[in-house]
Order: sequence, then C-alpha cells, then structure tokens
Amino acid sequence: MTEARKRVLLAKPRGYCAGVDRAVQTVEEALKLYGAPVYVRKQIVHNKHVVNTLEARGAIFVEENYEVPEGSTVVFSAHGVAPEVHEQARERNLKAIDATCPLVTKVHHEAKRFAAEDYDILLIGHEGHEEVIGTAGEAPRHIQLVDGPDDVENVVVRDPSKVVWLSQTTLSVDETMETVARLKTKLPLLQSPPSDDICYATSNRQHVIKEIAPECDVVIVVGSTNSSNSVRLVEVALGAGARAGHLIDYASEIQDEWLEGATTVGVSSGASVPDELVTEVLGHLATRGFGEVTEFTTAEERLTFSLPQELRRDMKKAAAAAAAAS
Repeated sequence: MTEARKRVLLAKPRGYCAGVDRAVQTVEEALKLYGAPVYVRKQIVHNKHVVNTLEARGAIFVEENYEVPEGSTVVFSAHGVAPEVHEQARERNLKAIDATCPLVTKVHHEAKRFAAEDYDILLIGHEGHEEVIGTAGEAPRHIQLVDGPDDVENVVVRDPSKVVWLSQTTLSVDETMETVARLKTKLPLLQSPPSDDICYATSNRQHVIKEIAPECDVVIVVGSTNSSNSVRLVEVALGAGARAGHLIDYASEIQDEWLEGATTVGVSSGASVPDELVTEVLGHLATRGFGEVTEFTTAEERLTFSLPQELRRDMKKAAAAAAAAS
C-alpha cells in the first residue's frame, strides 16, 4: 500500500497587513532618525518576534507614558490610544508619534461622530484589548462594550431609536455578525457603521482559512497568543472543518505528534507576523516529509499607508539638512 502524499496548503493573504507594516516601519525609521532609545507605549504590534527584534535595535517598550523620560520620543502602537494618552504625552513634553492603524482611527472618528449626536454606541470587542480601550476612551459616556453574542442580554440603552454598533477591527467576522443579529433582534432600530469596521486584512485571512480548512488534518497559524486576529484564525479554521489547529510563534514549537497520520497541513499567519517566520515553518515541515507546498490565494492585497505625518515631517527636514550640508 502506497503512503498518502503529504502536502502543505499555504494560505494567501497571510502575514503583515498595511497597518502593521506602517507601525513597524515607524519604529524602524524613528530609530534611524532620532537614534536609540525610542520608547514605544505598549507592544507596537502583538507579535513576540517583532517586539524582540525592535528591542534589539534600541526600542524600549513601556506600558504607560509616565515610564518615558520627559522630553523623549514615544511611539503609540498600531492599536490606537484614548485622547487622555495624548494629553499625558503633552504634559510630559514627549515627542509623540502616533502609529495607530488608519483603519482603527476610522473607528475612533465614527465613535466621536455618533457620540456628538448623542447616540448610545455598542462597541463589539474583547474586554481589555488595547484597541477597545482606545476606542472607548473617545466617548466613555456613550460607549458600552458588547463582548460577543452572549453579552447582548446585558445591553441597556437610553433610546432604542438612537443606537449604533461599532466593532474592534480584528474580530471573527462570523461571530461579529452573530452578535449584530442578536442585537438587532433586541434593538430593531440599531444602526450600522457607515462602512465595515472589521479590517480588510482580518476578513481576507479568515476567508482563505475557511477555504482550505475542510481539506486540512491540521492547521498551523503563526502568531502570538495576545494577537486577537491570530487567535481568531485558529478558531475559524476549526469551525470550518480543520481536524486540529495550533497557534505558534516559532517553527520550533511544532510538535511531531501534531503531524502523526496527517497528509494535509494548512499554514497561515496573523496580520502582525513577518513572512520569514512562515518560511521557517515551511522548512520545518519539509524535514517531516511535507515538502510539497501549494499556495491557495483568495485575494491580492495592494493597500499601503504612508508613515505618520509627524515622522514624515522630521524625515523631510533631516533630508533637507543633509542635502544642504553636502
């Protein structure tokens, strides 16, 4: 009896999204321009390898602004911050560079607009996530968190005709739609955001995982445990029919027993994961007989974001000064 052919189905899109790419570049360019150390409030993106790499180059990650020496440069993470964080930075005379993903900023603007019109805002998201804390901080008196479908029963609003839902950008698309459906049953006049809050990259990565999962004995997602979108990818894979799913930071974490009896392994990565980590996973799988790799593509991503304007302004000044000196 011939042994079944072993193969890898490699999901595309995977890995870095435009917001993560911009945030990581922001820290890299700030280090080049201002020199080390550059302070970063919270993890710039939720990925262990990225944070460790930037630390080695001179970035110092802190939890709050008070840990940053007065007058220093601080970068705010891709997940966004509440207005009070900007105010704290001004009070400490910090040079703040805001690397918030523009798609998160869009949700902040929506929150401010609906709050100004005195709406109750139901923010669908995970309690304690940095993005949720930042968005809620834009309008704390108007926003209440809805943490998944089972939390809908706890929702109380002032006026059922003046209520809107917004969401964290990195949620499960299906679970969010289930939460919205339950909210609409309870609040038939619930309004939706002007455009989808779940970001294109989160949706695209979940969509391709759904496509390959039914064929996979095991799905391996590269990503950190505090990365919401990476955790969701494993959940989506299992929900779509993968027999098993695992989240790893590095190829060395793959356990041989996961591959026992498997013929098809699905591989993807969260939106904050550099592709070199996926390459290492493919190399590891090849040594276990999974050398045949088929890339399965459901979308092409071409979106890019320019660097934060405060950083671009300083880069331009530095370039002009260098040109004048030469």
